[in-house]
Amino acid sequence: MRSTESGKGKIMKKLLCLLTMSAVLLGLFCFPGVSEANRQIRKVQSVIDVINEIMGIPEQTIPPSMLADARGIAVLPDLLKAGFIVGGRYGSGVICVRFDDKSWSNPVFITIAGGSLGWQIGAQATDVILVFKTVRSLDAITSGKFTLGADASVAAGPVGRQAEASTDVQLRAEILSYSRSRGLFAGLSIEGASLQIDYKANSSFYNTAGLLPMQIFQSKELQAPSIADSLKQVLSKYSN
Repeated sequence: MRSTESGKGKIMKKLLCLLTMSAVLLGLFCFPGVSEANRQIRKVQSVIDVINEIMGIPEQTIPPSMLADARGIAVLPDLLKAGFIVGGRYGSGVICVRFDDKSWSNPVFITIAGGSLGWQIGAQATDVILVFKTVRSLDAITSGKFTLGADASVAAGPVGRQAEASTDVQLRAEILSYSRSRGLFAGLSIEGASLQIDYKANSSFYNTAGLLPMQIFQSKELQAPSIADSLKQVLSKYSN
């Protein structure tokens, strides 16, 4: 009698184990957006960390005057981490635009690829920041693909709180570019690199399929994870 009950107990344990595994697999296959959304949330947190760390060093930072006049900003953390291996991509990040009332939009996810970035294979991961000075350059990127230097002029940005865009190249440039690698922060020559809208990442982050960049920038009703508000607060802190 005991052996029969023991046998039933083992069968029940196996069934319970199988049911648990099935539930886990079902969650993975039926709700792939959950993990994708978490990945994008972590990406936005990395963007916030990069901004805070760079702006926390007065002598090696983006001049406040550059941010005060910015019409948009793109931050791409940890570029080259998986670059040169998967489809030639260098990395990904977000771009936000600034409205006339000086407030910031929700983030749109982007990727960057190719171009004469001046980095070597095996270099440490590099953070890149692009400061957009004109609305025209931002309008161009919302079309889906944008090449730095071709669709808009780009120049290495000045560094330090006392620095100003003093050269003619910097004054004429629509985008100022910066990089941080091995602890060093400086202007970056980034001609030829292409920025593309990451529609899949946007859909995962906002839990809405088929979103266009302008919808994300302009919609007041779009529901975003709370990390988006944290990013906007950080941008406002350093640009106002």
